[in-house]
Amino acid sequence: MKKNIHFILLFGIAINLIACKGKAPEAETVVSDTIPVKLQPISEELAAASIHASGQFTTEDETFLAFKTGGVVQKIFVVEGEAVRKGQVIATLVITEIEAMVEQAKIALEKAERDNKRAENLYKDSVATLEQVQNSRTALSFAQEQFTAAKFNRQYAEIRATQDGFILRKLANDGQIVGPGTPVVQLNGAGNGKWVLKVNVSESDWSRIQKGCSATIATHAGQTSTAMVKTKSEGIDPITGTLWVTLETTGRPLSHLATGLFGSADIMPKEQTKGWKIPFDALLEGNGNSGYVFVTPDGKSAMKAAVNIGSIQENSVWVTSGLEGYDAIIVSGSAYLKEKTPIRIIQ
Repeated sequence: MKKNIHFILLFGIAINLIACKGKAPEAETVVSDTIPVKLQPISEELAAASIHASGQFTTEDETFLAFKTGGVVQKIFVVEGEAVRKGQVIATLVITEIEAMVEQAKIALEKAERDNKRAENLYKDSVATLEQVQNSRTALSFAQEQFTAAKFNRQYAEIRATQDGFILRKLANDGQIVGPGTPVVQLNGAGNGKWVLKVNVSESDWSRIQKGCSATIATHAGQTSTAMVKTKSEGIDPITGTLWVTLETTGRPLSHLATGLFGSADIMPKEQTKGWKIPFDALLEGNGNSGYVFVTPDGKSAMKAAVNIGSIQENSVWVTSGLEGYDAIIVSGSAYLKEKTPIRIIQ
């Protein structure tokens, strides 16, 4: 019985070995998926790529007004946002101390006049020397100048509006002690329509912008107007670390503006540059000055092309170099592409 069982097991093993030996190994296959992409024709253009920038509206005549001498603020007669007229009294100091200084200077001047008169008479009688007379004259001149300075300080114990405009900020309150030159209010001449848009620009853009360059500016409320570059910075702003230019409207005036409101501008430099205008979505890994796009040299695989960026607009990018020799770029499907990824061009 045991011999029969052993025989059956050996027979089954032999059958399995024969079956395995006769079975051909399956061929290993590798399937590479192709990515469907769309192409957009490109061509080199000769144009002045506009420079897009944003900033804040302000006026060129913003002024911080202060008292010449320190003291206690007696009264501030304006509030923020109030319209003022040139020469209007804005704030006053308690003048008790200032009046005392004027009176002291007046008394000192009267004494100097008496001393000088006495010295002149004594000199005529040959009692006083020439040096004593000269010293009395000097003391008199010094007292006169002190009296003039005291009266001048009394005159500037009040702040008056230097122009028609609006109070932007009130920086002190009644009863507050302020030092000489400490700003009390900020005034601008917005009533004169002297609004400008001050925008920050990169170093490369700043070098391309010149005074007189045309531009288009827009407010967040949807107003637009033509403009021109009026001034440009000659040094880096210590607060923002950037360079800036100011734009003045040349077209229709903009209304309903306030200091600090944001606006945008497209500045057209005078120099002509060669380049390509491509869709914004086609740019990969852009860092402001450079980036990548995908192209296809043979229509079958994708290849990365490094490009230099001239400027970036809302929906497009101006490329200054890197696309020489290509007549089309990949504009869709780029997110799934790598170097030498097989592609299939679709319409």
